[in-house]
Amino acid sequence: MTDILRVEKLAVGYGHKAILEQIDFSVSPGEFISVIAPNGAGKSTFLKTVAGVLPPLAGTVYLGEKLLNTYSRRSLAQQIAIVGMEKQAPDYTVGKMVLLGRYPHMRLFHGPTDTDQGIAGKALETIELYHKRLCLFNELSQGERQKVLIARALAQQPRLLLLDEPTAHLDISNQFVVLKLIKKLVVEEKLAVLAVIHDVNLALHFSSKLLFLKDGQVIAYGNPDEVATTENLKRLYGMDFTIHGDAAATYVRPSV
Repeated sequence: MTDILRVEKLAVGYGHKAILEQIDFSVSPGEFISVIAPNGAGKSTFLKTVAGVLPPLAGTVYLGEKLLNTYSRRSLAQQIAIVGMEKQAPDYTVGKMVLLGRYPHMRLFHGPTDTDQGIAGKALETIELYHKRLCLFNELSQGERQKVLIARALAQQPRLLLLDEPTAHLDISNQFVVLKLIKKLVVEEKLAVLAVIHDVNLALHFSSKLLFLKDGQVIAYGNPDEVATTENLKRLYGMDFTIHGDAAATYVRPSV
């Protein structure tokens, strides 16, 4: 199966200062890869580089068979969607917020077509919030807002979904609701997902692979049961952990 995203010897940062270097990994259809790293390790910078927002300092990023930097902004937006917590949002209805995801596919100087409206409506149905399409986005709960942002990304019909801390500021119930929805799309729609996640246990529960970053480099990458070891976790966070459970339900916690 052809990789949707392939990263080779990637270095990211600002100016001439690299924050992360020598990063190699790939994402295929139907994979959910979680990026885990301490605060300040450059996770968001890394995600922006993979999204084409920031140029790499070194190395290459392929989207499909083409170099990322050979895509136009419009065609890139048709392939990659990004979801984070919306800090400020226009006073739009839920329906209009989701319809924003169709803009990369619309003809210039033309409004949304019936097809665009249908795709946006289906995205709202997927997140089970179609009944709130006429409500104001800013009046929703945080969990509902995050689901609407996912629907907006789905309306783009991307091949790759990038998530920047998608469960930040959500209670544990909404964390599972949001990630369960994303995992369902990964399995059923063969969507490729690359997510920055702080909670190791959430990542263990939902991810196909884990990517651990520390001190400017990859310290571990692979299947969760291979990567989430006591040695790697101690190297990542500088403290001891214990691992509980079995292959069906593994979780970690700091040792006390």
